[in-house]
Amino acid sequence: MKTNVTVLLFFLLFHGLIQAQTEQPVGDWKPWFIKSGKTYRLPAPTSSKDEIAQVIAQQQTLDSAGWQQVLYWNAGAPNYRWQEMINKIWITDTASTGVLANLLLGTAIYDAMIVAWDTKYAYNRARPYTADNRVKAYVNKPQSPSYPCEHSVAAGVAATIIGHFYPHLADSVNKMAKEAIASRVAAGVAYPSDTRAGYELGKKIAEIEIAHTKDYIHKTAWDGKIPEGPTYWKGKNPMFPMAGRNKTVVLDSGNQYRPGPPPDFAKDMEELRKFKPTFRSISNAFYWANSPEDILSKKIFEYNIHLDPPQAARLYALSNVAIYDAFTACWDAKYAYWGLRPNQYDTTFKPTLIFTPPFPGYPSGHAVISGVNGELFSYFFPAERALFQKRAKDGAESRFQGGIHFRTDNEVGLELGRKVANAVIARAKKDGADDSVNWARH
Repeated sequence: MKTNVTVLLFFLLFHGLIQAQTEQPVGDWKPWFIKSGKTYRLPAPTSSKDEIAQVIAQQQTLDSAGWQQVLYWNAGAPNYRWQEMINKIWITDTASTGVLANLLLGTAIYDAMIVAWDTKYAYNRARPYTADNRVKAYVNKPQSPSYPCEHSVAAGVAATIIGHFYPHLADSVNKMAKEAIASRVAAGVAYPSDTRAGYELGKKIAEIEIAHTKDYIHKTAWDGKIPEGPTYWKGKNPMFPMAGRNKTVVLDSGNQYRPGPPPDFAKDMEELRKFKPTFRSISNAFYWANSPEDILSKKIFEYNIHLDPPQAARLYALSNVAIYDAFTACWDAKYAYWGLRPNQYDTTFKPTLIFTPPFPGYPSGHAVISGVNGELFSYFFPAERALFQKRAKDGAESRFQGGIHFRTDNEVGLELGRKVANAVIARAKKDGADDSVNWARH
């Protein structure tokens, strides 16, 4: 009896969530860098009768390569594959604009989704598989209207953003965008005109947001001066010395939460000298030194939020905004104090990690981002707060374990990250989306 009740409750919840996907007023959500969803509502679609034949023709000519594209692009939310791609690019980008590219991929897809959903429910165009029973749905059936295609919206944004910031990838991302678009027609869930409209919408919103943020990256040249003295970082060509002056999104400025100055690190250095690395500590240090798993995408999958494209886009956007502002705040503090690294405080000290980053240590960037993710993801998925807090602690601690940060760097970094995250959460509570069904919070 208990099992039957559990199954019934799950069915009712799942059915309610699917229904909510078609009913929630996404078009009224607050965007990041455009006025509103209604401002950019698309004109009405043309008749779909002439396009049914095109959809059927694409389905009839599907080969193994085409099937692979359908499966590949159907995995996750519309921006999943693009976020996966940008994560691999910007995190190792030596240019100062990588963090802005990541920000805009998130905000532009989210803002374009708001426009898309406003348009979808303005016209309520039936999906091809609903309009004609000769069309087969080869993927999970979206419950939202067909026009414009949400996967094409994401493709239009991504091709524009990535092509703008990384011109050498423009041909590749445009090819990928065409594959993504074609896959939705072949899957039977979009008409060709849905995909064209979606792509152009995504491109338009991306271009607007690129122009809006053209002055976000501080362009004044660094004066080349490194403070001298035993308490200051030592080195040449420090990375991103002006990044702390970038324009922020949620924060008033990069220095809004600037921590106080660092200590002399005598006690921190003594603790590091006494620390005995273990297999577990070394493993943790190297795990976080590399790009760890994308826990946000994993949770979006686990909670089935990928079936709700606007909510998934919202989580990615909030995360990317938080990372951008946290990066700016962290770099503000780094170059306000020029805190030295352990192997500079004691030149006989040998870190576990071979590579010491070429910029000041205080506060730890890993700790700042860990603090952000710990708080932000706990807001998204409150039932798993313990997991996210542990990951935040492990991420920060890894830099001490690797010998490239003092513990104070990590503790201050975690606190700074939490403050940034809470500022972003405060903004999230005003965007109107929490008034809709948020799968992760039920």
